[in-house]
Amino acid sequence: MRPLVVGNWKMHDTVSQARALVEGLLTAASAFPAEVDVVVAPPFTALQAVSQLLRRQSRIALGAQTMHWEDQGPFTGEISPPMLREFDVKYVVLGHSERRMYCSETDEAVNKKAYAALRHAITPIIAVGETLDEKTAGHTKQRVTAQTRAALDGFSAQEIGRIVLAYEPIWAIGTGRNDDPANANATMAAIRSVREDLSDVRILYGGSVKPDNMASYAAMPNVNGALVGGASLSAESFSAIVRAAVAQK
Repeated sequence: MRPLVVGNWKMHDTVSQARALVEGLLTAASAFPAEVDVVVAPPFTALQAVSQLLRRQSRIALGAQTMHWEDQGPFTGEISPPMLREFDVKYVVLGHSERRMYCSETDEAVNKKAYAALRHAITPIIAVGETLDEKTAGHTKQRVTAQTRAALDGFSAQEIGRIVLAYEPIWAIGTGRNDDPANANATMAAIRSVREDLSDVRILYGGSVKPDNMASYAAMPNVNGALVGGASLSAESFSAIVRAAVAQK
């Protein structure tokens, strides 16, 4: 299964900073392994500028950090799938824990957004993860499988084949405390077991991914890439993660 490495820039970088970062990535892209798919997801304000730069090549695809499920309507501040398609967005991150926590995004909303993404030929990257309290209580697998099941409710086998999942333990995001690769692999195996047709779906690990730990994750059988936060804001560190994503299983 081809690894996928996604850079989620979150609320970082102005348009000029985004251009500079992408220019650095385009320079480094010649050394990216051919078997790795690469995506960057800048903030909405930089989508147009980044899209224009990425159209020069086919090595890096454009992603978005969220979207609404409706094509248009009275949803102040929201962005629709057709708006993303206009900038040639190929992927969208849905259900990130920060969206769930700070924007009250529900499992039902994630499900509706995922359907909308597929309608517009955008690949949804559906994120699931547990809090530190849930982990401590031994509820990790129960939590992430419930989120996965809800996000994929009603999906056909054909639709399942067009999605990406991401396991991001909330306690590891931005903390420098990445999950042990073997533990993450076991949790991702539980996610994969939710449906038989998830066997060929890519599942990414996210949560304090760095150049020096990516190879350990890439070696795990259920890890098919990474959803990278802070380390994606440097062309050097993100490129190193991309290069490490092809470790031998």
